[in-house]
Amino acid sequence: MRENGLKLKEFITQFDLEVLNEGGDFETALLTVTDVNRPGLQFHEFYDYFDPRRLQVIGKAEITYLKSLTAAQRRKCFDDLFMYDIPALVISRGLDCFPCCLESAKEHERTLLRTSETTAAFTSRVIDCLNRVLAPCITRHGVLLDIYGEGVMITGDSGVGKSEVAIELIMRGHRLVADDAVELRRISNQLTGTAPELIRNYIELRGIGVIDVRQLFGVRAIKNESQLDIVVHFEPWDSSKFYDRLGIEDHYTDILDVQVPIVTIPVRPGRNLASIVEVAAMNNRHRKFGYNAAAELARKVDLQAEGKL
Repeated sequence: MRENGLKLKEFITQFDLEVLNEGGDFETALLTVTDVNRPGLQFHEFYDYFDPRRLQVIGKAEITYLKSLTAAQRRKCFDDLFMYDIPALVISRGLDCFPCCLESAKEHERTLLRTSETTAAFTSRVIDCLNRVLAPCITRHGVLLDIYGEGVMITGDSGVGKSEVAIELIMRGHRLVADDAVELRRISNQLTGTAPELIRNYIELRGIGVIDVRQLFGVRAIKNESQLDIVVHFEPWDSSKFYDRLGIEDHYTDILDVQVPIVTIPVRPGRNLASIVEVAAMNNRHRKFGYNAAAELARKVDLQAEGKL
């Protein structure tokens, strides 16, 4: 997660915005909240619940209203708005900027921008962008893959075999998202994982070294990001430990306040871990659709015991 927000200059470049006036904080301004504001109420002098940290956007409705005012009233609307330390004001639809708006922006040293997009399209894209950039983010050690459309993160101690299993799954047609370090972001109560830019598409295999999955297996073997649906945790086999053999109860792990299903797989020689991970992904999808094989078996056993089957 970016600690302080998205730099306004980066935002302007990303959205290809026209700069009508550079504010006094143009080089340092940050977008720090995941929402925008259309200052219609503010033009009616209502500032009781106004958050100046939001990007301000005016479109056809606001421009039409402002045209109905006198020049002095329009100037006051912009002066009142620009008195607040807003990151920028954006005019949508490529509409003409009122001379008094530009004058006020210069006087108060506020950034004034323009886009050719409609107000609805622009605000929708901005909110989606800010939700992703400013989302809570942590980095977890593991391997994230897309398996049958399920985002599966394999975790476990270093050297337990996570990357080796990942290579086997890639050779079976599944896709790598991240190896070693997985960046997880919470967006609308859903976790999305990706790889740090520097190590994207790379896997480290002990005895071989670092390989480039995209170069070796092609673009079909990689995916830039995936939602996280299940965690598969590898641990060395412990004969003294009890392992769940039915799977009736669901187990979860908390990541960024989101409950993610987790299964623990004991590792020992001879186990086909790649196949087990594939089955875990498919079984997790079945459970999301409301089918639990273990619960169904238990139900049949109970019916058999009661003589009803």
